[in-house]
Amino acid sequence: MKEITDELMMQMISQAKLYSIVLLKSGPNYGKPENQPIIWEHARRNFALREEGLLSVVCPVSDDTDLKGIGIFNAALEQTKEIMEGDPGVIAGVFNFEVHTARSFPGDSLPK
Repeated sequence: MKEITDELMMQMISQAKLYSIVLLKSGPNYGKPENQPIIWEHARRNFALREEGLLSVVCPVSDDTDLKGIGIFNAALEQTKEIMEGDPGVIAGVFNFEVHTARSFPGDSLPK
C-alpha cells in the first residue's frame, strides 16, 4: 500500500467539498405491483438528474432491507430535499428518504 503523508492528507482534506447523501427507503406503498410504472419514472428522473450534474452517484440497493438506494447529490441539503420531495416515488408513498450532509473529494468516482 502506498504511504500517505500528513502533507498529502492535509492537501486532500483542504479540497473536500460538501455533498448531500440520500438514503432511499421503502415507503408504505412499496412492493405493490401497480406501482412499477411509478418506479420506472423514478428511475427516469434519476437519469435526468445525472445528466444535469445534480445526482453524481446513484446506487440501487437490492438486498432484503428497507434501504432501497443511496444517492450522492452535488447539491446543498435543502435543494436535495426539494428535489427528493418532487420524486414520483416519494409523492406516491413508494419511497421515503433521509438526507445527510457529507464531504468527499471532487473527482472521486466508482471504478469502471
